[in-house]
Parts: sequence; structure tokens; C-alpha cells
Amino acid sequence: MSANISEESGSRRPTTPTLTHSHTNGKSAKSGLVPTNNVTTKEGLTVRTRIEPSLSVDDVIRQLCISLKLKDPPAMYALRDENDELVTNDNLRKKIKGKVNLKLVNAPAIEAAEIVEKLSAIDARGASDARLGLALTALRKLIREEQFANEFLQRDGLRELVDVIYNSHGNILAYALTAMQNLMELDYGWANLDNAFIFKVVQILSSEQSRLNVCRPATAILKRLVEADPSSASGLNAATASTSKGPPSPSPGSVYRYGFDVVFEQMRKEKRLLETVVNRLGSADTTMALYSMMLINSLLAHASDPRWDEFIAELERLNVRKAVIRLMSSHTIEDLTSCILDFQANMVRVTFRKKTTLVEPDFEPLHNHALQFIWEKSKIEEDREDAITPIKWRKLGFETEDIGHEFREVGVLGLDCLKYFVEKDPDYWAKVVQEQLSRSEERRCPIGKASNEVTDLLAEHWAIYAPGYSTSTTFQPFFLNFPKVHSLALHFFLRMWNESGASTDDFPRLVALTRSQVKVALKRENIRPWHEVEQEFLESEYRAVRDRQMQELEMEDDIMSKVPIRNLRAKLYKESYEFVRQQRIHCLLEGAWFMNGIPLATADPRDTIRRPTRPWRFLRLDAGLKYLHYVDSAVKFPVRKGLEDLPERIEIAMISEVATGTCAPFPHILRDQADIPLGSSSPMLASPLSFSLLSTSGGSLADQIAPDQARWADWTDGLNMLRRDGGHVASQETELFVQALTEIGLKIKLLDLSGERVEIPSGLVAGPPPMNSDFFFSDLAYDAAT
Repeated sequence: MSANISEESGSRRPTTPTLTHSHTNGKSAKSGLVPTNNVTTKEGLTVRTRIEPSLSVDDVIRQLCISLKLKDPPAMYALRDENDELVTNDNLRKKIKGKVNLKLVNAPAIEAAEIVEKLSAIDARGASDARLGLALTALRKLIREEQFANEFLQRDGLRELVDVIYNSHGNILAYALTAMQNLMELDYGWANLDNAFIFKVVQILSSEQSRLNVCRPATAILKRLVEADPSSASGLNAATASTSKGPPSPSPGSVYRYGFDVVFEQMRKEKRLLETVVNRLGSADTTMALYSMMLINSLLAHASDPRWDEFIAELERLNVRKAVIRLMSSHTIEDLTSCILDFQANMVRVTFRKKTTLVEPDFEPLHNHALQFIWEKSKIEEDREDAITPIKWRKLGFETEDIGHEFREVGVLGLDCLKYFVEKDPDYWAKVVQEQLSRSEERRCPIGKASNEVTDLLAEHWAIYAPGYSTSTTFQPFFLNFPKVHSLALHFFLRMWNESGASTDDFPRLVALTRSQVKVALKRENIRPWHEVEQEFLESEYRAVRDRQMQELEMEDDIMSKVPIRNLRAKLYKESYEFVRQQRIHCLLEGAWFMNGIPLATADPRDTIRRPTRPWRFLRLDAGLKYLHYVDSAVKFPVRKGLEDLPERIEIAMISEVATGTCAPFPHILRDQADIPLGSSSPMLASPLSFSLLSTSGGSLADQIAPDQARWADWTDGLNMLRRDGGHVASQETELFVQALTEIGLKIKLLDLSGERVEIPSGLVAGPPPMNSDFFFSDLAYDAAT
């Protein structure tokens, strides 16, 4: 079956054989089942053709070549859409269904051969630059296609591209680097890039003359090389499993053979690289800032142990934290937010590692140098207790002369913070040390110990503990200023010590005071200006801080304010209420004697009220909790168990309200009754121990006066708790009883925690991530069986 083709836009449109079967199950195929596509040839001819979705791309191209009587073999052609996307077997059906206009173009093999040929003509002069630019522009786009990339690599295109990068500059270099960046998105094909190439990229990135469009892809290439370490391999390119003898080794042909060590070795040859990358964080070009931030994050995340100290020290020297803080207030695209939060998380790991790294001056020259700097700036002389025992570090406020042991809780982080404090104002440091030494021992502020306590407080505030990573979703600029905040907090500690006239025994109190101030000064960190933090630490008066701390202690308990504890308290309150309810109901089941009272709302004249013949009533609740049985009597008598002695009853369902303070005792009640309530001599005054059971109609079902406060509370609240509408607790005794039981239960639950003030987390915390991949997961079922 054929389709008639008409001319369009001046092009002759020949007739082509249909690419679909003319019949389906003996019937003509419906046109709606086979969408129509326009196909344009390289010569500009457009033909309408109907393509069967079940055909492969190769079959479609072969039939087109036959229909159009093309001389070249079908293997030299490919189909692309109007956006130059290659049509493959995976997307052909989608193109047909969408009636997408297609183009019959050169096959990826032909395009790859042409581009490689143009790249190899780099030594030509003049017009070749234009040809090379066009070739690289096409390469940047095509290299992402697997079919093209395979053909390009088979023709040694990678070597030609590397040669262009070595020998070009300006826009040509930018195009070539972008093509390389796109190629490196693949997990194969670039495993033979050598150290010379890496160093070339480092040089390009370090040069102040490099344009932004050159630096962007160069930064991305370096980042990709950092991340291509053997431990990152997966699937077919997976590296050989690591052992305790060393890191994993890459498999043959794998691109995962580079990593931090390989890249950093080349970076060390160009001293200005890191400085240039950090400076570009402030670039007006947001994409350049983004790429630089991503490279720094990649280096931080992949830094290896042998080079870790050197790399981190260099970043700190370049003040990368300050550059990122500036970005926090000036970033303009959402991608930077994610990168900044990644940097924060990386710095948490860095800080945690510092905190857990022991100070060992005998083995680490940097540690020894820092300690010597701190000692020299104090401008004091070492003394001796005897010929063997020196007095050196104790003069600076440490407890012993074992300086490594003194920093055991805060590690190198504490040493760095103290060194920063001294560097910031050496004269002040010397003055403070000498001032403390001039005082009696019990009045001296242990400066070294205080510095470490402040470091620990800040680490606690920012949760710098295992597992050592951040989950914060907001910016933390003060955290990135950790040493500076430490300096302010230590100044605060020293000032509070002086203003309060503290002694050695007051040290824990000053630590608690500083902890309170840290919480206040560093609140709302993502929006609070720095000058307010300085003001809180440097200008707050001791009395005001102390008063606020006492109010905090009165208003809320740090542990009790935790969400899990509040939930536990609510649970225990319900349990306590139920316990008291059962106790009160048990009292009703036991029964008790009451005096009958006179309702104050009675209309009877006072003179007509006479002493009743049966002033006493015994009440008891039945086991079914449905009826309140009773008997009236002239005198009290021992009531037997059960209900035999109680002929009358009141239905509990009829009680709509248990009113209190509603009745008075009858007049002329004999005063020799020991259990008559006080004040009953005034018959028309409501007794505080009286209550009435009111019906839904408003009438009184019973008016009673309890002999004492305890029985009144048991019965009024017990009856209220029986009501269907869950009546309220009327007595303070019951309320306090429930509260007391709740607090006692809570304290028992927290007995092991409250004594030591153990921090109660708001949620579960995962364990620390592994430092490397030198491990495997055990088969627990197998282990159990063996």
C-alpha cells in the first residue's frame, strides 16, 4: 500500500512505501492506530510516512532508504527529532504516538568520524578555528549520547579532545572542557586520563586570566575526578574489595581510579588553586560560585587520612568559612542553598574529628607548636614543686601537668579554640593569666579548664557528637564562626567570674550560667545579626544573667520540657487519674455514714424545721455501679456487707450534678455527737462538707453532710467520676493526689536519668557512618546456624 505525497514548501514530495502493514487480521488498519510522521531528508525533502510501532529503528531507516532510493547504505543514517534528540528503539514508540517531525541525518558513527577529523586539524591556521568551534559545539551536545560516545571513543576521539585542551585557549578551550565534562558523566571511556591532564586542569583553574566559561567546566572536571575513587565504584566497574592491607584497587578499564589523593597531589603543585577556588565563591557569576562550592564539598567529603590535616589547615588559612557565611546572605539560586547546607554538614564532620583527635605534643609538631605559642604569650616563667615536678600548665588554669590529658574531652578542637583566643589579643591573654596568678589559689579562675568547658558547651549546643553529621535544614553562620563564638563565650565566663567574686567551688555554677547564656545568645541563628551575639556576651550584666537563669529554672526543667517527657507525663497523668478513680469508687463500694442536711433552697420557714427522727444516712454503691443504696437511721449502727440493710436506692443515671456547699445541718442536733461537722450550730449556713445529688429536673435526690474533708472528697469526686458525662473533680485533695502520683511516677521512670541530667533525645540518632568501605555485612542467619 502506498501513500500519496504532495509538494510542501517548494519541495517535491515523492511517494514512499508505507512502513506499516496494509491489513491487520484481514481488515484495513485504522488510521488512528498508526500515527503519521513527517521525515525530512538531508536534502530538505519532507515526506509523510506511516510507521508501524513494532518496527525497530534500523528497519524504519532501511525502508526509508529503499523508498527514497538513497545510494548510501542504511547504516550511514539515523533519525533525530526537531530538537536533535537521537531516535532509538527506546523512544521510537513515543515519537510515533506524538506525531513528532523527524529528520534523516548522518549516523552517530559518521558524525563521530567527522568531528574527530576536525579536532585533529588543530594545527591548521585561519579558518580552522571556526571549523573547530563548530565541531566542539556539536561535540558538547552529542557526547552525552551513548551511541555517539562509543563511536567517538573507538576513533581515539578522547586523545584528540585532550590535545585540543592542551593547545587552545579562550572560547575554544571552554568548548573543549565542556565536552570533556559531558563525556565524564559517563561511567566509562576516560580511564586513561593521566596526571599530566589533571595538572593541566589545575593550572587552568588556578590562572587569574582564565575566563569564567573556562573555569566552570574545569571545576566540574576536577570535582568528577575527586569523586572517581575506587571506593565509589559500583556495578560492572566495581573495584576489587578492599582489605585491611589497603584501599580497594580499581578493576581494569574502570574510571574509578582517581579520587582525592590523586587530585590533591596535583593540586599541591599549584599553590594558588585552593585560594582561587575559595575566592570564586564570591563571584558575581552564581554558577561559578555554585561549581566552586561543589568542588570544595567534594574535596571535604573525600579527603583521605594522610592528607586530611594538610587540606583542612589550608582551607582554614584561606578562611573558607567566612566566604560561605557571605554566601548565606547573598545567594540567589536554590542550588546554592543545598551546597551551603552540604558544606555545613561537612564542617560538622571536620569539627567532630577535631574534637575526637587527641592532643599529642610529643608526636605531633603542630600540637607542640600551638601549646608553645600559648605558653610563650602568657609571659610567665615555669616553676617547680621539686626537682622532678614542674609547675607550668597549672599556672594557665589546667588541673594537671599532663596537657594531653587536659584536652581529652575536646581534643584538637579545644586546642585550636584556645590558640585562637590567644592570637586574637595576646596582651589580654597575658594580662588575664598574670591577674589570676596574683590572686589566692581559691579565687583564681582556671582559664585553661574554662576554655575547654566553653568548647564543650558549644559542641553540645550544635550537637557535635557521634555520628558527627548535621541534619540542620537552616543556615548556621555562628557555627561556622566556632572559634570566634568560643572567644566571646570565654570572655563572658571570665567576666562573670570576676563580677560574681567566684571561687574554685563555684566553677560548676559558672559553667551552668554560661550554658544558659549560650542558649540565649545563639538562638534564631539563621536570622540573628552578629552584633546582637556580641552584645549578649560582652555587655550582659551578671545580676541580669543570674536572675534570668533562676527564672528559667523555675519556669521549666530542661529535661521535663522535652517532647518525649511531656508525652510520658500525659500518659502517667491518665494512669494516675484512673488509679484515683478506682480508689474513690472503692470508697463508694465500701459505703459510709452521712448526716442528712437541709437544702438552703428550701422554702420552709426556719421555725418549722425540726430535728428529723432519722438524721443519719448510710450510703453504699452496688457492685454494678448503677444504684446508690441507702438507709436512714436515728443512730449509727454497724451495716453488714451487701445491700440487705439498705432498702432504698437512687439510680446513678438520674444524677445530673453533684453540687457542693448546698445544705446545712438540722437544728437541735445533739452536740455530744463527736462526728458532727464544726460550724453546724448555725443551721442555715451551708456546711463546707455538704453536697447534694441533683436530678435532671433540678430537684435534689439527696442532701448530705460528710463527717470530714477526706470523706467529702472521696464521695463528691467518686460520684462525679461515675457520671456518664465524666464530671469534673471538685476537691483540691483529689487534684493534688492525681498530680502527686503523676510526678512520683515520672520521677521513678526517670530515676536513672534525672540524677545525672542525661540528655534525652527527641528522636533516634543513627550510628556514625563508616570511615571507609573496609567491611562486609555478615549473614546473620548463617552465623546463627553455625
